[in-house]
Order: sequence, then structure tokens, then C-alpha cells
Amino acid sequence: MSECNSNCAACGEECASRTAPQSFLKEHHPDAVIRRVYGVVSGKGGVGKSMVTSQLAVLLRREGYAVGVMDADVTGPSVPQAFGVHEKAVGTEDALLPSLSEGGVQLMSINLLLDDETDPVIWRGPVIGGVVQQFWTDVIWDVDFLLVDMPPGTGDVALNVFQQIPLDGIIVVTSPQELVSMVVEKAVKMAERMNVPIVGLVENMSYAVCPDCGKKLYLFGESKTADAAKRHNLPLLAQMPLDPALAKLVDEGRIEEMQSDALKGVVEELMSR
Repeated sequence: MSECNSNCAACGEECASRTAPQSFLKEHHPDAVIRRVYGVVSGKGGVGKSMVTSQLAVLLRREGYAVGVMDADVTGPSVPQAFGVHEKAVGTEDALLPSLSEGGVQLMSINLLLDDETDPVIWRGPVIGGVVQQFWTDVIWDVDFLLVDMPPGTGDVALNVFQQIPLDGIIVVTSPQELVSMVVEKAVKMAERMNVPIVGLVENMSYAVCPDCGKKLYLFGESKTADAAKRHNLPLLAQMPLDPALAKLVDEGRIEEMQSDALKGVVEELMSR
């Protein structure tokens, strides 16, 4: 075969450079220890993805694991608030150190780097993608589980995470409305096309419990999530209720005091892998 001249237009189909798959995976920081990585994704915003991520981190930590949360939702970061962490992250000459919650969960978020955590992040996609990449390549994590709280949708950042971080799997978060379930299927199909394993689906805001009689009230009507899961041969891992007490803990930065076990099955699934 003739020497490559970098002109792919003149190259034959049998050219190794043309046919070999290209990997975009990035190495994490050489001093980091990351044993398993799971993304938490959704097809749209407002379904409680960050709430699910935070709860999973708390429950895994209670099982004795070292846990980290990478807040990849750069334009809408909320994980530090849930854990009550507001001090700025610190670093060395060549690395960032994750902040620690009171319960020992490691956190990295753009809010831990801004001068004022209420400042808006008005950046274009490539810049945001670069920040998320740095959360992987420049942070010295030391975790058994790293949970990546993804931005909603299937845009640039989601694509970058799927291509650059060696995910062990993703958890897809949805809510009961048919429209939301349809949008979430886009996230499922994206993961399938990117060959990223899907652990299963979690439905949030499935129902409310009447405080007087204990009856379940299905505020959004009949759920369509089980049908979506069945179409893709995926397990529906949990159906979480609307829980005002849990929402209050998040608002107050006290998620680690939660008592809910709605995601216990998801945690058992992650631990068994």
C-alpha cells in the first residue's frame, strides 16, 4: 500500500486509516482513582435528574463506597446546593481537588469555581464541553462510583460525555407524562447508537401520597414510562413519588439527611455490576 498522503478523498475503501474506528476517549488525571462511572441523563429538563443523582450518591455513600458527583450541567448546576456545599474548590498547579460534602461525597461543579455562584454561565457549546472534559481530565477523584449529572437533552455536552468518558452505563430519568416519555426515548436511542450501556429507567414524580389517607394520587395520569422501557427491553428500576419533605431538604442543602429508599433498587443494581 502506498504511503498515506493525508488526502482521504483519494484513498481507497481498504485504507486502514480510513476504516479503523477512532476513539475519542480521554484519560482521567494520572493521580485519580475512578472505579466505575455512571451517567444520569434525561431527554429534557425539569424531570428531577439532579435530585436522582444526589440521592444515589447519598445511598451509595451509606453503603460504604467512596462516591463523587461530576455536575456536567454547566448552565444549570444544582448539585452543590443540594449538598450544602458553597466553598470554592481548590487546586494545585496541574489539578483540581473535588470539594467534600459533610457526609464525604466528592463534588465538582462550575458553581464551585465561579466568583459568585449566582452568576449565569453565558458560554457557547464548545466552551461548556471543554469545562466538562476538564472535570474528567483535571480533577483528582478517588472514588468507587463517579456519577455524572448530565445536562438535559442530546446536545453537544451529552455527546462529548458519551464519547470522551468511559461510561459503565447510564440511568435515564423521566416523568409520567406521555410527551416527556417520548422525549426520553431520544436519550435512550442516542445511548444505543453510541454503544453506551443503559442500566435502566427511573420515573420521577410518579405519584403523590395523600397525607390523610395514604392513597396514591397519579397527578399526571397513567404513566407511559413502563411502555417505553418495554419497547427497549429495559428495566423500570424505580417510580419515585413527589415528596415535599425531600424537596425541602434539597432546598436547604441537607440532602444527606434524607430517609427515602425509593432508589434502593437502583443502588442494588449498581452495586451488583
